[in-house]
Amino acid sequence: APSAGATPPAAPAATVAAPVRRRGLAAAAATLALSLALGVGLDSSAMTLAGTGAAGGTGHTTTVDVTMINTTFSPDSIDVPVGDTLVINVTNDDDMLHDLVLASGGDSGRVAPGASATINAGVITADLDGWCSIAGHRLLGMELTINAIGADDSASAGAADAAAPDDGTAMDHGAMGDESVETGSAADDLVPGALPGADFVARDAALAPAASATVHELTMTVTDEELEVAPGVTQTLWTYNGGATGPTLRGRVGDAFDVTFVNAGTISHSIDFHAGALAPDKPMRSIDPGESLEYRFTATRSGIWMYHCGTMPMTSHIANGMFGAVIIDPAGLSTVDREYSLVQSEYYLGPQGGEVDSAKAQAAVPDLVVFNGYSDQYMAEPLTARVGETVRVWVLDAGPNSGSSFHVVGGQFDTVFKEGEYLLKDGGSTGSGGAQALALSPAQGGFVELTFTEAGTYSFVTHIMADAEKGAHGVFVVTD
Repeated sequence: APSAGATPPAAPAATVAAPVRRRGLAAAAATLALSLALGVGLDSSAMTLAGTGAAGGTGHTTTVDVTMINTTFSPDSIDVPVGDTLVINVTNDDDMLHDLVLASGGDSGRVAPGASATINAGVITADLDGWCSIAGHRLLGMELTINAIGADDSASAGAADAAAPDDGTAMDHGAMGDESVETGSAADDLVPGALPGADFVARDAALAPAASATVHELTMTVTDEELEVAPGVTQTLWTYNGGATGPTLRGRVGDAFDVTFVNAGTISHSIDFHAGALAPDKPMRSIDPGESLEYRFTATRSGIWMYHCGTMPMTSHIANGMFGAVIIDPAGLSTVDREYSLVQSEYYLGPQGGEVDSAKAQAAVPDLVVFNGYSDQYMAEPLTARVGETVRVWVLDAGPNSGSSFHVVGGQFDTVFKEGEYLLKDGGSTGSGGAQALALSPAQGGFVELTFTEAGTYSFVTHIMADAEKGAHGVFVVTD
């Protein structure tokens, strides 16, 4: 990271680069502009969209005011006489973006905090469901029921069938993360053991030493990026500085980090640095697209610390790419020959090119478990070492749900550091002690050190084997 007074770069010098495939800044800017056009700052606009029934009806209009508050709709149930035209005025009194989509196709567009929008739902002939389509919000309870008073059961059943087609087609509500219908999963395209093509560039896991500066100035910008996460599988991730895993920062105890946090995405986001201890009310608050905030923390304790988005539902935001590591060196940390950083995380795949499947994330059944954002990438581009070198590997489990048991096949650790403490150092009290795994829960981290005694190829995995077989697997190639 640059010293105080330097012009903040898009990604700080003391980071691990993330050279994965992504859309350019122009595409991100266009996406943001489209989002703004669809509702950020929108005030009392009227959107007349497809209704649920034929033209005609009673000729009467029922108008209902609905408030978005505390990630709910209030009221969350509306009674409308059959044949009435329904107009819904929605006002967002929450602190984050929301929308209201109807199973019939009605859509408020994105509604910013303090703003309003109007949906003409058309003539109501049967019961109708509505919800917030922003990823995860429906799971948090943002659902609305429209009750057609006087409708017969067959009409309601027919409307329900029409609203939920089972042919794999999707209704387009103009918002990524729409949870309205089944759209298929990119998991269907996973090929076990597949490796990327010759043009693939893995994220560089090599870790540079901490910079000499004591003040680290950096900008962390959220953008939506369609990235490959496994061969032939892409997801639109919410990223910090464009990578499938955010940049790795590094410093020492006493260092200050001055962070400019910018939301250039399409929904509300935030950032929470575990490496700092301070009241979360202001620096960790959610901000809307186009907004920014300043976040300063001082590192007072050593370890490898997680940072992540804290906007609800947090499971979805972390699972869709919003996490990274801050390494704060313990005092007296020895110099080693090679140093690497691995962040383990999970993917819960939505449709190809789509966003996280929030229901899968809540169920905690991942499709992929990976190091540094891509399945098996260090099988395609192995990490390297030489016989006799001391190798240090920092490991963070970003979760959001699965633990890690980091292990090197054929290797033995002579030093283990976990959550700010040495569990084993230079063979421990006996001088000959060793360790076989570094066990971590989500949001925990540490490092291991080992020396390879023979040339060869050494696999590294999480020893939770089902997860290793889902992509948390790589190799060291060791030469003489």
